[in-house]
Amino acid sequence: MASGREAWITGIGLVSSLGEGAIHHGDSLRRTAENSVVVECERFSPNCVHPLVAFDVASQIRSKNDLRQMGRWQQIGVYAAGLALADADAAERKELLDRIDIVAAAGNGERDPELDMRILENHRIWTGDAEEDAIGPAFNDALQSGLRPTLYLCELSNLLAGNIQIVHKVTGSSRTLKGEEMAGVSAIENAVRRIAAGQADIVLAGGALNAEREDLLLGYELGCSLWAHPYRPIWQRMEAGSGGAIPGSVGVFLVIEAREHAQARGARGYAMVRSVASGRARRSKPGAIRDSLDTLFDTVSQGLATGPLAVLSGASGVALATAEELAFLDSLGDRHFAPVIRAYGSRLGHTFEAHFPLGIALAALALTQGRFFPPFDDAGDIEVESGEVGPLERVLVTGVGHWRGEAIAALERIPAGRLG
Repeated sequence: MASGREAWITGIGLVSSLGEGAIHHGDSLRRTAENSVVVECERFSPNCVHPLVAFDVASQIRSKNDLRQMGRWQQIGVYAAGLALADADAAERKELLDRIDIVAAAGNGERDPELDMRILENHRIWTGDAEEDAIGPAFNDALQSGLRPTLYLCELSNLLAGNIQIVHKVTGSSRTLKGEEMAGVSAIENAVRRIAAGQADIVLAGGALNAEREDLLLGYELGCSLWAHPYRPIWQRMEAGSGGAIPGSVGVFLVIEAREHAQARGARGYAMVRSVASGRARRSKPGAIRDSLDTLFDTVSQGLATGPLAVLSGASGVALATAEELAFLDSLGDRHFAPVIRAYGSRLGHTFEAHFPLGIALAALALTQGRFFPPFDDAGDIEVESGEVGPLERVLVTGVGHWRGEAIAALERIPAGRLG
């Protein structure tokens, strides 16, 4: 990517527990920890979530028919995509919308918990009191009467990109990627590489998560991935021994654009994505995650000046992955880098498919504002206040999947003389 075209971030669409809009998030994340964490620990007890702020979904999705056909997570994603297009001054420009490609990181469709419960409650009746030949028809009848076909179809993962195309009139190509955190990594990596190679001029990339779902929390709880105690920031969860993630609802999309294309239309960039590298270690081997991150850092750090290094960590809080990421960050001193670490999941929750795009968005925001964020966890010595990284010129973003996958991206400030 270093020899290809520069990839600029020219639009950020962001909605989370802290509110909506890039600048609003920058302001919120600069407040003290006590004043900028929104967390719900009663509704899904013993698990906590970072609930989505109330927002006017109809301001971006005006058709009631379109809105009715989307699940909540798709509404969040389509809404964030609209914010990004507006932020990049592309929302009303048909000639530009016709050429914007979409790369969406998507999870599975949302289930209907009420229907699930009805089926589970009746399972004993169907299997205990009914004849075997009657069980199949009973299940089919429950599904046919409980699910609307339009609702079922709209939950297919690739229709997040499809609904963005329909609602926002974005008619370039579209790609949908699945695979939890690595889906978000691949969305950003794909967009940046296509721009660098001259295969695209402007790409809308991102994802969404609705964390306020009993079925989602159940799935991650069965995988022993959740924090089942009162809220603590990520590093304090590690110190408690067991670790675990606190999911957060978020929608985040980025407009990523070739420098020449952005300058030709007079667009201003937040930051330049210098490099993205990803891998997938065999985690059955102790130290494999750290070795993978070492290799990825060799790629993205080429040409980076040593010294203070701002790091936005995508750590989930899950014990093994987070401990090995921290060991990697601590080892950067051996390479003559001095990392200043901020785990943004402490404030916004872990957002799985959307987590890496979220880190990229926050890094771009910090770079355009010229200063790094204060500690998100003010206990202990992992996130020290020492912000000797300004004026901010570069930010490293890590993305270590709670179960699989590792990634690192390096972003740089756009010199004033090269802004559109």
